[in-house]
Amino acid sequence: MVAKKVAKRSVDRNYMRRVLRELFRKQQAQIAPLDLVIRVTKLFGHAEFAQVEQEFYELLFRLNRATAKPAGTGPEEPVHV
Repeated sequence: MVAKKVAKRSVDRNYMRRVLRELFRKQQAQIAPLDLVIRVTKLFGHAEFAQVEQEFYELLFRLNRATAKPAGTGPEEPVHV
């Protein structure tokens, strides 16, 4: 999700959505079957792509580590990263 508060111009919001969607698509096989909501809090552009990509991968690593638990340990609970 990219709010108008973060990026006033729709061009910027759409760029940010496309970047995040593509990063997710590339790593989809390594992500546990979960519903994810990604909420952008700062505007980023083409110049910050490498930083956004690295941060996205770090968050996925943390998410995978948090959701990797032994089978049969009880009901699933929401994970906030």
